[in-house]
Amino acid sequence: MRPSPPRPKAKIPFQFQNLPKPKARTDYHLRSPTATPAAAAMPPFPTATTASATSDIALLLLLSSSSLFLLYKSIRLRCKPSPSPASGPSRASATTPTLLYASATGTSKTLATRLSARLTADAGVPIPATDAAAFDPDDLPSVPLLLLVIPTHDGGAPPPSAAFLARWLEESAADFRAGALLLSGLRFAVFGVGSRSYGETFIAAARSFSRWLRALGATEVVPIVEGDVDDGDLDALFEEWNGRVLRLVKGEDLGYGVNGGSNGLDELELEGEESDDDDDEEVVNEEIDMEDIAGKAPSKRQNGKLDGGLPKAGENGVKDMVTPIIRTSLEKQGYKIIGSHSGVKICRWTKSQLRGRGGCYKHSFYGIESHRCMEATPSLACANKCVFCWRHHTNPVGKSWKWKMDDPLDIVNAAIDQHTKMVKQMKGVPGVKPEKLEEGLSPRHCALSLVGEPIMYPEINALVDELHRRHISTFLVTNAQFPEKIKALRPITQLYVSVDAATKESLKAVDRPLFSDFWERFLDSLKSLYKKDQRTVYRLTLVKGWNAEEIDAYAKLLDLGQPDFIEIKGVTYCGSSATSKLTMENVPWHSDVKEFSEVLASKSGGVYEVACEHAHSCCVLLAKVDKFKINGKWHTWIDYDRFHELVTSGKAFKSQDYMAMTPSWAVYGAEEGGFDPDQSRFKKERRHGAAAIKG
Repeated sequence: MRPSPPRPKAKIPFQFQNLPKPKARTDYHLRSPTATPAAAAMPPFPTATTASATSDIALLLLLSSSSLFLLYKSIRLRCKPSPSPASGPSRASATTPTLLYASATGTSKTLATRLSARLTADAGVPIPATDAAAFDPDDLPSVPLLLLVIPTHDGGAPPPSAAFLARWLEESAADFRAGALLLSGLRFAVFGVGSRSYGETFIAAARSFSRWLRALGATEVVPIVEGDVDDGDLDALFEEWNGRVLRLVKGEDLGYGVNGGSNGLDELELEGEESDDDDDEEVVNEEIDMEDIAGKAPSKRQNGKLDGGLPKAGENGVKDMVTPIIRTSLEKQGYKIIGSHSGVKICRWTKSQLRGRGGCYKHSFYGIESHRCMEATPSLACANKCVFCWRHHTNPVGKSWKWKMDDPLDIVNAAIDQHTKMVKQMKGVPGVKPEKLEEGLSPRHCALSLVGEPIMYPEINALVDELHRRHISTFLVTNAQFPEKIKALRPITQLYVSVDAATKESLKAVDRPLFSDFWERFLDSLKSLYKKDQRTVYRLTLVKGWNAEEIDAYAKLLDLGQPDFIEIKGVTYCGSSATSKLTMENVPWHSDVKEFSEVLASKSGGVYEVACEHAHSCCVLLAKVDKFKINGKWHTWIDYDRFHELVTSGKAFKSQDYMAMTPSWAVYGAEEGGFDPDQSRFKKERRHGAAAIKG
């Protein structure tokens, strides 16, 4: 294979692709090859009938020559002798495959690499896994066996690295000159990778590749497989597919082969209309969830298995949210996985305040004790795939709860147990203060904002009640896609809604939501916030070039939810990945965040003012003046003991009932910039030294 540089337009693999496009019928005129210049310059024949006849002849000659050339190419491809088993070093060399992958998050690359190692070891010849971007589609007619590991990207499209190959196949399949003979000597197998949560776009890219190849005459020798990264059976499905591919490479007949059928036109005309004849399930007195039935592969299953013996992912009952691949990825990032769908992780600010080196912005804005704060989530799944996600989308996604469900009491017990173990591991770390370590073993706050969407967990109210029973405050963040869940929430110490963009277009680009009605859900979530009596917050994450320029649109959203507070924070750069191309240029300076906050406050017409800041976190807080500014003093902090008294009483209460005065060092414009003067600030020197500065 030879690498092919990116090209703007896929070319048709025939020599006559540069023929001029047919003009209007009256423009065609026969010209003799030996015509003189004078004759060539003659005007059109005078009669319309004669002109029409001659143009018909010209068009007929053009099409005839094209057909003859196509027939010649097809016969040549069909008659081209295949290398005999005896001509090479081994039987496997006669069917040495080309293994291609396209990867968005690294999963497909990992799978293809695994297959490459197995085939290389068992077949006796090197079979590398090649990025689709480095493959020249013009080589396809000479490839005996093509293996594809293809994930689905945004909107059902293939990843960018496979975009050119996809365009080449799609345009060739649609071109009448190619037909169903171009790839008649090619056999192929496709393994699709995706998430069933995306409904009808689940493994859509893999299906498209299969359809285009069959339309061009290629034979699908192993049925396409649905590899669901959230289903728990991805590894098992891939291993069985590997085994079938290996037998194929060794020359064994698997008894399966599907090509384009007639001329490939059926596949093009019936795109996305695969038969589901064998999937007639009777549903009685039960609402059908379209998410459960959308995006199914061609129905060639027998007894719950794909035609050919591959088990359907998740067929053995309710599945775990955390698959082995997801677990490995999250554990590498420092997560402690709890049960089948929850997690806990120690925050760097917890470690910082254990050493007396300052707390997070919640310490400055609301008076939490960072060393006593537990960061957790009862649902690692999310309904968005935000461009600024800290976890680079290694957590699962979903639009509704479809997994096993753990008991809320077990989750709380395990979370506290894992958290205290991580705090204990800080013992002996230079700078950790014994009294802070002792306090840290008894968490008083829980940030339900670790990753994922906590309110997706069906027993979120029971979990919150259990935390409050233990006098642990709750700071819950939701991604504004479940308005009904927000309405059903019982009192939370502080409830956040992520307002990641202010227009429908930018919200789709920034959050990349799964729901098609994401904008309506977003607006309804803001309206639901308005009806809450406890403290509410809009959380704005500014991303330069994405949403930081929408200040007027943000101002219009304030009336919908009328939150108590507005947190405005610059995006945290966590490195670029296949799923996020953010760079440091997208990260605003603290001065940018301050300017944005001041302008937004002015556009509120005096309803909000800038109250606090935490320069280290590049974060600013706006607060409602009529509620939290009393006699010129801000009261953004929380009286946590009072909050728990109110919750225990069972009586209705409001956000003003448990507020406390904000210290002067946390107020906007203070010299300390939100840094607690009782802490010791450490600044690293270029020579890797550290200078402690009191206050």
